[in-house]
Amino acid sequence: MAAIDRDSGVAVWRQIEEALAEGIRSGDWREGARLPTEAELASRFRVNRHTLRRAIAGLVDRGLVRVEQGRGIFVRENVLEYLIGRRTRFTENIRRVNRSPGGRSIELTRMKADREIADALGLRTGTHVVHLKTVSEVDGRPVSVGTHWFPVKLFTRFEDAYQGSGTGSISRVMAAHGFGDYERAVTKVTARMPDATEAELLEQPRTRPILYVESLNVAVDGTPLQASHVRYAADRFQMVFETRPAAVAGFGEEP
Repeated sequence: MAAIDRDSGVAVWRQIEEALAEGIRSGDWREGARLPTEAELASRFRVNRHTLRRAIAGLVDRGLVRVEQGRGIFVRENVLEYLIGRRTRFTENIRRVNRSPGGRSIELTRMKADREIADALGLRTGTHVVHLKTVSEVDGRPVSVGTHWFPVKLFTRFEDAYQGSGTGSISRVMAAHGFGDYERAVTKVTARMPDATEAELLEQPRTRPILYVESLNVAVDGTPLQASHVRYAADRFQMVFETRPAAVAGFGEEP
């Protein structure tokens, strides 16, 4: 990191701003990474906190960092353009923008569907469904927390197919059960604040909004296959919607 030249005629805070900006550009801190504390940076550059804060304010104005009260200074993430259309696939969306997708399951069980999920999947209330909870990642950082439901009668080998894929791929589970060409029928998006668990899994403060996305995937003949409720870190995504000629009637309608 460049040294500060107090005889250069350039304000010290501006030199600090440029030094930190160069560190971000060169990859010293990746997207979402926390910078050293104000005290550490002030000590490193041998300045008082007022001077250091002017430099940080300059980085905020340039959109390079964000300051979270009580948590620190973080490098801003590039917003991901996430396509929502007839064929929506997380892995394909992330690889399309040259990023690395990943994730893990945090729960995989079978349960009786409540009325909301049963209605979405065209089942009777109490019918058994596969219940899957996941955390999806981009470049090793969590970006969404999902809860998914699948009819057991259509996915009799779900657990083996999901765990056997090695990557925990829902698309591979679909293909293993003869639904490789499944489509997105309905997507509903709302914004709200996260609860404590969601904020912890997304590694974000509870004061930052999330996007709450309810969706339904169907087979090519319209048979409901997957209902999902996914919570996205709102400042990391731009949802881009591609229209579809028709949707499944009844899903997401107000009672």
